[in-house]
Amino acid sequence: MALILAGLSHHTAPIDVREKVAVSSHETPRVLEELAQITCASEIALLSTCNRTEVYVVEGDAPAAPGIWAHLSRRLGGSADAASYGYVRRDREAVAHLYRVASGLDSMILGEAQIHGQVRDAWEASRSTSRAILNRLFQSSLLVASRIRTETAVGRGAASVSSAAVQLAKKIFGSLSGRRAMVLGAGDMADLALQCLVSEGVRTAVVANRTHERAVSLAERHGGEALRYEDCWPRLADVDVLLCSTAAPHPIVERAQVEPAMRQRGDRPLCILDIALPRDVAADVGTLDNVFLYDLDDLRSVVANNIERRRQELPSAESVIAEEVELYWQWLAGLAAVPVLRTFRSRMDRVREDELAHALKKLAHLPPDDRAAVDLFSRALMNKFLHEPSVRLRAASANGHGLAIVDALRYLFGLESSDTEAPSDDTPNVESR
Repeated sequence: MALILAGLSHHTAPIDVREKVAVSSHETPRVLEELAQITCASEIALLSTCNRTEVYVVEGDAPAAPGIWAHLSRRLGGSADAASYGYVRRDREAVAHLYRVASGLDSMILGEAQIHGQVRDAWEASRSTSRAILNRLFQSSLLVASRIRTETAVGRGAASVSSAAVQLAKKIFGSLSGRRAMVLGAGDMADLALQCLVSEGVRTAVVANRTHERAVSLAERHGGEALRYEDCWPRLADVDVLLCSTAAPHPIVERAQVEPAMRQRGDRPLCILDIALPRDVAADVGTLDNVFLYDLDDLRSVVANNIERRRQELPSAESVIAEEVELYWQWLAGLAAVPVLRTFRSRMDRVREDELAHALKKLAHLPPDDRAAVDLFSRALMNKFLHEPSVRLRAASANGHGLAIVDALRYLFGLESSDTEAPSDDTPNVESR
């Protein structure tokens, strides 16, 4: 049994690669099913956000990474190799990686809080293909994230992607006080963006979304105005900032929609902040005069200062992660040891019974009491032999070295993985640890 993750993120892949492999929520069930088939994994979970697509797997009998890369490469199209943009983490490193992701330590915005909810949603979306091991991993990652936010200052005052985008707009206008803004989308990121814009003094905030009821709800929360999606384009000439955060699979803001608005605006600049992935705005929109188009990768310069201010908190956060990784690994080792130990003892007992039956055939002259004594002797002798290995295996599980010893036990006694029971599907109660 091996726990691995394979994926790519803003650290390793440019935005045009990330948006091609990104998996939308409605695609997730189908993609999980495809990945489960191609990897033959016993458990699988998918985490796909605007900055990363990662597949977490409990491997079956075959290595899972080649199948994951093959699937992601197909999403890239052509002869592109997704593996050249990605990374693989195994066992403890895979656990530590998810803990860092859930805590915002691996985010573009160090310590961002939004990733916590995205990890939770990814886990919920993967429940049909995850069982005890991944359920425990994702559940514990959320608890680790909460612990880090409580015990360190890594998330204190941390910016979000939305607020970083608004900072970019301030570079164009100096101040957003009294400006007009339009937000496309009504999800969590749009909600945060609208909150940031209003707090910067934006006078008119317009929300447009394909589901008008959600636009109305969001606008009401922030004192804005809701528009139907098809009615928003004539208003583009009036706004100073257009922030896009929809879940559309392709660009929805085309040059043909922006160009007429720019002619009406004269020399007034239009700042377009595209924080969606896949991107909402066609790249050639940025070539129009007086249009300042920024996407997720353009946030890096804003993020740099954020990272420097919080870097001093990283050692404390990493210390928490190291401690929690060992707790998880001890649990996992114990989980693996129990069924293997049970199978080992069962195998040895069958050997004892076979040898006992063979011996009793030669001792057929013995009275029943003596035959029972021989049977009792064989049981006692086997228990003596197995006691010390059983105690040491349980001890190894407790000190974090159990998995290697479990594998050695399987190898030495020919215990195939199919002979051992699978871990329970019940999600362990991490809260009570």
